[in-house]
Amino acid sequence: MTATSLPPLLSANGLCKSFGGINAVQNVNLEVEQGKIVGLIGPNGAGKTTLFNLLCNFISPDRGSVVFDGRPIHALPCHNICLQGMVRTFQVARVLSKLSVLDNLLLAAPHQTGEKLSNTWIFAQRPSIVSEEKRLRTRAAEILESVGLSHMIHAYAGSLSGGQRKLLEMGRALMTDPKLILLDEPAAGVNPTLIKQICEHIKRWNQQGITFLVIEHNMEVIMSLCDRVWVLAEGQNLMNGTPAEVQSNAKVLEAYLGQ
Repeated sequence: MTATSLPPLLSANGLCKSFGGINAVQNVNLEVEQGKIVGLIGPNGAGKTTLFNLLCNFISPDRGSVVFDGRPIHALPCHNICLQGMVRTFQVARVLSKLSVLDNLLLAAPHQTGEKLSNTWIFAQRPSIVSEEKRLRTRAAEILESVGLSHMIHAYAGSLSGGQRKLLEMGRALMTDPKLILLDEPAAGVNPTLIKQICEHIKRWNQQGITFLVIEHNMEVIMSLCDRVWVLAEGQNLMNGTPAEVQSNAKVLEAYLGQ
């Protein structure tokens, strides 16, 4: 099977969600191809974050389905979706402020021996647990180095700047060994220098095999990063295409750019 004939890594079909009579998402379709960086744009109130919440089952759809890596996931609990390989970040980065930067990453590592109550014989495995912890600490240190936070490894996460918290949240997502990362406005509230660094990180991780779906209002970021862009307006699909096609589309200019 050729790469062009592979099914999408993530697909949403006919997603609908209403809140108190307001149709936040109306019959939305979306596809994210394996190995791509896909953008999701639209004006404020277009339904982008609601769509993210539906994809991850933070909220349940009224109608429609979500398939990830060949498996329906719209009925799965959020933590199971993460274990399947799809994780997300938030527009306002969520960190465990009273834990260290390192511990924020260590908590995200999946399938740790001590996670299950069934492992009542855990202390009999102490050598393997020590080995596991050493491996996870090494992995976390490598990720923090890759996002430029190694010098903050033992600092409280609450002491980080807004931009650093975004990097920490992205690092925590990497700690789960994801196939797909959903990024909700990674450049929001971040200075231009850090935006450039974040974009470089995303490109490098993509080259290493991670697929991305990115919500972003910064058009320069979207157009420089993405292979394909989906556009929402008033909770509905407006169009999708290459960045160049989206940038020159009259409907997008009217709905999103106000031209």
